[in-house]
Amino acid sequence: MRYSALKILKEGLTGNKGWKPVWREPEPKKEYDVIIIGGGGHGLATAYYLSKVYGVTNVAVLEKGWIGSGNVGRNTTIIRSNYMLPGNQPFYEMSLKLWEGLEQDFNYNAMVSQRSILNLFHSDGQRDAFVRRANAMMLSDAGAELADAAQLRRELPFLDFDNARFPIKGGLYQRRGGTVRHDAVAWGFARGADMNGVDIIQNCEVTGFHIENGVCTGVETNKGPIKANKVASCVAGSSSRVMALAGMRLPIESHVLQAFVTEGLKPTLPGVITFGAGHFYVSQSDKGGLVFGGDIDGYNTYAQCGNLPVVEDVAEGGMAIMPMIGRARLLRSWGGLMDMSMDGSPFIDKTHVEGLFFNGGWCYGGFKATPASGYCYAHLLAKDEPHPNATEMRLDRFISGHIIDEKGQGNQPNLH
Repeated sequence: MRYSALKILKEGLTGNKGWKPVWREPEPKKEYDVIIIGGGGHGLATAYYLSKVYGVTNVAVLEKGWIGSGNVGRNTTIIRSNYMLPGNQPFYEMSLKLWEGLEQDFNYNAMVSQRSILNLFHSDGQRDAFVRRANAMMLSDAGAELADAAQLRRELPFLDFDNARFPIKGGLYQRRGGTVRHDAVAWGFARGADMNGVDIIQNCEVTGFHIENGVCTGVETNKGPIKANKVASCVAGSSSRVMALAGMRLPIESHVLQAFVTEGLKPTLPGVITFGAGHFYVSQSDKGGLVFGGDIDGYNTYAQCGNLPVVEDVAEGGMAIMPMIGRARLLRSWGGLMDMSMDGSPFIDKTHVEGLFFNGGWCYGGFKATPASGYCYAHLLAKDEPHPNATEMRLDRFISGHIIDEKGQGNQPNLH
């Protein structure tokens, strides 16, 4: 079923009786060309591009829970490509360009809103670092704009420019950045993959791998064994547990990252704003709630909930740049499992087991990477070679010393 304004009008006039399920609920077949473990944004995007771009349609996506139950429905919805290093910038710019045409591509309203992202700076040294980043962004056609304090006072008068500890001296804009409805992204990719013939199998937990003589030939699940020519893991914070079933130890730790939303307020924030002297980022949803987050909780866990000290720390960061939110009531918070790599950058690569592939280590950056991650992972699975924009996202980069040191903090909470 194709969605259109005419279809909505017709259904509205006929009692909405013609709508069909967004995707099928098939039983798993005994064998597939490719099995993708994980029905989150990256796994579904991989299945979508694998079937649409590369013509591989005998594919199964195995999801332990339900579609949208993991990090793709637990993030703060931000998209951007304001990176600097060559291992990152082309990849995230590719992702942002895919976001810009995504809704038309898979015929689903994901509420892509390019409302801008602003990174505040608070010192001369930080300004110089942002100038370097802006130059790198301009070289990749990502777009960048340096704004001084006078410009920001005109555009965002509610910010605390004269804070005694963290005076706001300016900021780096990426006007093309913004937000997207996160769960709609999962639904749109799931629908698109299903339309191309991919089997999306929910409540199907992978409990083991079939590996013979160094070759992966399939997986064991709670629905029985399933054979495959290629198996692709894409399970975010559960990466270490899943890949341990194949005897692998990853350079990844799992940490919880909390997010928060306030009561609905009048339209205030025109875009996304980040605090340069701490870890705080905020945007305003279409319902009026302020959606924000900050640091990981700093301890290893597989629980999707956090602790109060980080709530206090994130609230302090918000108060430091805009004290006006001090009386806003916090409605709820939630947690997502971050697969934190040792250099803060991801992996899209083959493993030493033939036929077994890995995608993970996205740290804070997983949601905005969703389209490019899926596209590049699909390229790797179809071509057996990395996509040109993902050549540095290798599992062995710590052995060779070719780390992608964009922030240099990785999983270390004391460096955040």
